[in-house]
Amino acid sequence: PEAAMAVERPRSLFALSATAVSRSMAALERDVWALPGHLLRVLLPLLTVFHLERAEDAARRAGLSTQPIWRKLWDDVMKTRPPNSESITCWRKKFLETFFSNVLHGVLDVSSDWRLNDRHFSPLLHSSPHVSQLTLCNMLQGAVELTAQHNHKVLENLAGSLRILKFQHLLSCDQSIRRSLVLLLHRLIHHGSVSQVSMYSWPVPDTVLLVLILTMSAGFWRSGNALACHSSPCGLCREEDKAQSQESAQEGAERGCNAEQEGNSGENQKRPPKEADVHMNSVLSGPRSSPLQNPVCEETSSEVPCDHTSIQEGSSPHSSSEQLSCHLLPRKTRRQLKPAVGRKRRCLRRSRGHCADPEDLYDFVFTVAREDNSGLLDKTSTTERGNTENWTSSSPGSLCTGHAGCKRRGGPAGILSLKTAQRFRSVSTLELFSIPLTGETCRTLSNLLSSWVSLENLVLSYNGLNANISCILSGLRALSRRPECRFRVLRVSDMFSHMPCMELVRCVLSALPQLHTLSVSFDLKNQLEGSRPEVNPSCSEAEIPESCLEVLEIRFPREPLHTALLLPVLKASKSLQQLSLDSATLPCPQELGLLLEVLKECTPNLKKLSFHDVNLAEHQKEVLLLLQDPGLQEITFSFCRLFESSTAEFLSEIINTVKRNSSLKSLKLPGNRLGNHRLVALADIFSEDSSSSLCQLDVSSNCIKPDGLLEFTKKLEGHIQQRGGQLPFTHLRLFQNWLDQDAETAQEALRRLRAVCSVVNDAWDSSQAFADYISVM
Repeated sequence: PEAAMAVERPRSLFALSATAVSRSMAALERDVWALPGHLLRVLLPLLTVFHLERAEDAARRAGLSTQPIWRKLWDDVMKTRPPNSESITCWRKKFLETFFSNVLHGVLDVSSDWRLNDRHFSPLLHSSPHVSQLTLCNMLQGAVELTAQHNHKVLENLAGSLRILKFQHLLSCDQSIRRSLVLLLHRLIHHGSVSQVSMYSWPVPDTVLLVLILTMSAGFWRSGNALACHSSPCGLCREEDKAQSQESAQEGAERGCNAEQEGNSGENQKRPPKEADVHMNSVLSGPRSSPLQNPVCEETSSEVPCDHTSIQEGSSPHSSSEQLSCHLLPRKTRRQLKPAVGRKRRCLRRSRGHCADPEDLYDFVFTVAREDNSGLLDKTSTTERGNTENWTSSSPGSLCTGHAGCKRRGGPAGILSLKTAQRFRSVSTLELFSIPLTGETCRTLSNLLSSWVSLENLVLSYNGLNANISCILSGLRALSRRPECRFRVLRVSDMFSHMPCMELVRCVLSALPQLHTLSVSFDLKNQLEGSRPEVNPSCSEAEIPESCLEVLEIRFPREPLHTALLLPVLKASKSLQQLSLDSATLPCPQELGLLLEVLKECTPNLKKLSFHDVNLAEHQKEVLLLLQDPGLQEITFSFCRLFESSTAEFLSEIINTVKRNSSLKSLKLPGNRLGNHRLVALADIFSEDSSSSLCQLDVSSNCIKPDGLLEFTKKLEGHIQQRGGQLPFTHLRLFQNWLDQDAETAQEALRRLRAVCSVVNDAWDSSQAFADYISVM
């Protein structure tokens, strides 16, 4: 009755005034921001999202937080629970970023809620500064919308805010859509802040579209038809060209003055700067063709001609280097190609009437020449020539398609020729998930990787690489030889393994000694066991050079773990801090003991050790040895069947060992069938006589019921009282347990636990695991 009366009770004059003010914010905004905090607190929930976003500074000055309002907006409008909601630190950013994406893709109707609709604001324009990651799907309608003229300012905002660009469930598209995609990538990557490109779930990829995204992510691009309907060249490129041309002219004048002062009579040094530049171009490409009438062709012809014979076939990269450096840099060392992530690269294109700067042109042409001579591409492939012609005629990035001298393009897999492309800023992270990569596409990617000096992270997941993994490694090996290489993280996962996991790990570390993180994961052995390649003697017998590896993760396709094969890897990885072994089988009872000896001897810096789906039921002694290791800070036994054949004494030994170990910070035991009684016993780790520093405990998927959790909580509270309220324990993970069987008891246990530590759990339907429950009754 009281609630009903409250609903019927007329609104107060103050509430009516606040509503009136919120509807007149266009005229009263400046005065509203000056209101005292107690008035502003009432007014903020009545604002539209646009004015609420603008109220952030005023709220902060008044000591108010808008986070609860944004969280309520999320619940009311999005009506979903975002993943990892516990880790969201700013609900304003989360809401506006999702709001932008939903409006862009037509998922959200702004007229559905008065808080989303304000005729004074554009939804896309107003929310775009808060977008750090964006996903484009299907037919790339979002790319078309963002590159439309009326969204020019939106694209400018994204160029400054966007860091992660994702593509998901892409479909083949026509040339006009690809043209929009080219413009989008050029602005967001080459002249923007995007540092990561990820592609997901593309079962039958359009080769031209895939290669286009890869190529532009690597920083290569050709202007031309893509900008025909806009300003050509790109306005930002034009500004940079002008600034760089002035700088080149100034540098040329300085060189001329220095040469005159030194009185050097060398032929090259007596030439005027412009003449020297023309001479340099003739060295690189042979006789220059006559000036072209096509403005775009003219631009490009002053930089790099379309012909692919600029570096003689058959000459080694070293000889090419010596020949080019002899002509290009008579007086100073060539400037290295600097990593481009985090800043805007200077474009290599020059304005018409100006010659290319010798050092920049050398960087670009010699890079491509070395790629072409690296043997990564089979340029005689008829298929590639056909695809190249198709690219030239249909791709939005095609250059000089109307000029006879520019129609023949060499290059991999339908990709634009890197010799005729320009080098821009590139991304530092590339991720490809569930996208089949053919041999042709792998050669293209390998060629791009070989000079992708800004690349730091590469993730290849379920791409059906098989033997093509060697091609990818060839490109990465070429990249690692560059002094400016920044590549540090490689993650490869697939359904079938082409070679034994340890063989692949050895090959990767031999090729990439500078890696910091290596993850290799396979679900199954090759379908035809006899089709596995012979072990490569050069890779398996050669000594692995000392590496910088810090994290090693191996998921075996039910392969036996042979310590003898892992030993050379560990010996070469003195800096190893984290080791994860997943789904391996132990060929003999002594194998795990040998592994522990090797780890103790070879990896003095090891801090984290993880076993997942490795049967440790008969290795209780080794488990206890690991738990008492003073060097390990985090140990994971995930689904390792620890207590399958153990006695109560084993659990007591585990508890006592952890109590004596003051170095261990995190213990993860998911999927080991603890049950209620073992969970309650684990509370004794934090007893008064314990010297443990354990902060995190993971008991997910352990058939724990609400009454057991409540008893664990009560026991933990008793230990806290005995210790005077001091407890290092801060995090408890409870995913996929039986807490839905008695909701009231579970809520009480969780409420009391959250007063002690941070608890992470989920709403899991335990009826799906009834058989597992029966097994521990």
